Amino acid sequence: MRRFIAVIFPLVVALAGPLRAAEVSSFSLENGLDVVVLEDNRAPAVVHMVWYRVGSADEPRGVSGIAHYLEHLMFKATDELEAGELSATVARNGGSDNAFTSYDYTGYFQRVASDRLELMMKMEASRMDGLALVPEDIATERDVVIEERNQRTDNDPGALFAEQRRAAQYLSHPYGIPIIGWKHEAEALTLEDAVAFYEQHYGPNNAILVVAGDVNPDDVRKLAETYYGVIPPNPNVEPRKRVIEPPQLAERRLSYADPRIGQAYVIRTYLAPERDAGAQDEAAALTLLSELLGGSATTSFFAEKLQFESQTAIYSAAFYSGLSLDDTTFGLIVVPSEGVSLADAEAAMDKALADFLETGVDMQDLERIRMQIRASEIYGQDNLSSLARTYGAGLTSGLTIEDIEAWPQILGAVTEDDIMKAAAKIFDRSNAVTGWVMPEGAEELMQ
Repeated sequence: MRRFIAVIFPLVVALAGPLRAAEVSSFSLENGLDVVVLEDNRAPAVVHMVWYRVGSADEPRGVSGIAHYLEHLMFKATDELEAGELSATVARNGGSDNAFTSYDYTGYFQRVASDRLELMMKMEASRMDGLALVPEDIATERDVVIEERNQRTDNDPGALFAEQRRAAQYLSHPYGIPIIGWKHEAEALTLEDAVAFYEQHYGPNNAILVVAGDVNPDDVRKLAETYYGVIPPNPNVEPRKRVIEPPQLAERRLSYADPRIGQAYVIRTYLAPERDAGAQDEAAALTLLSELLGGSATTSFFAEKLQFESQTAIYSAAFYSGLSLDDTTFGLIVVPSEGVSLADAEAAMDKALADFLETGVDMQDLERIRMQIRASEIYGQDNLSSLARTYGAGLTSGLTIEDIEAWPQILGAVTEDDIMKAAAKIFDRSNAVTGWVMPEGAEELMQ
């Protein structure tokens, strides 16, 4: 017993106190580039990331997929680098690199030994305003993107349905358009489209540099000024202007059948508020609500009611991510047991939801989830890439450094009353999209 306590006690102490993250500092260059330094000297490694405040939701209508397409083209030649030279150099130095596109941001990163940071900055800066696209790049890379869509979406019935569900969720807002683009529009992307998007959105005054690892903030500042500071601000960059989603007044329903689907399920998503700068309380309550309802396959409220008590489901879950520039979604999913129709599964889901709204929060479950979230925040400090992503994604989604650092404490301060108020507000069927997904020819599941 004494040995057990000796193992657990440090964790309990850690969870009770403030998080000991990397030392965080920030500054801005004269050209508008924001810089965040996360100093962690435990290992001679560094993560170098450039985040642009532009994602697929900022694309002009009719050229969906251009943000992701340009992400691919950014690995082509620049005024100083040959096509593929950046990645090849990273690999020769024992590092790794990649990029990603979201609705709200586009990011590029390298993970290397800390003494290679200057080289990374020099190369990354060269493509911030020196991308040198040629017509030969366009067709080949467009084919790569189309094949990526074929593999990830067109050959995945679940992904195809997810596209349709989001399109039904967001009638006007660009979150209803897939990040990779509608296939017919992605196939028609041109060199002119890529150049126009690059010239409109890329530049130091629309970017955030995040450096995490074995670095000194003063050294990072000197390097950033040397390589990024000489790039003039892009005069074409404008504040983001997005279509506002009109109020939803009636539930939207979808039925989707595909012979490739092996297991039917019910899914419902509600429009939900995101984390806003200086106002994260409601998002924190929704985060805990999703964990209470369906965060665990064995201990959540849905699991208890649907999988163990009524045995109407073999799987259930709830999900929510508040990290979004605009309204996000809160989702519920139920996979019915054998012999249970989708109609009965949905009815059971609604009953379980009604039961939760009536009985309220189990305080033991809430404390367990708080402990898990707090532990996750602590363990996340060990991963430089994860830590850098936390700050980069948060800042490009409209949060401040203070918001990001306050998030664990805000989660810890959420009360039962906060959660129930958030639940009562969010679970409005007139603000939801409900989908039935099933194998083709399984119409009996709809009864």
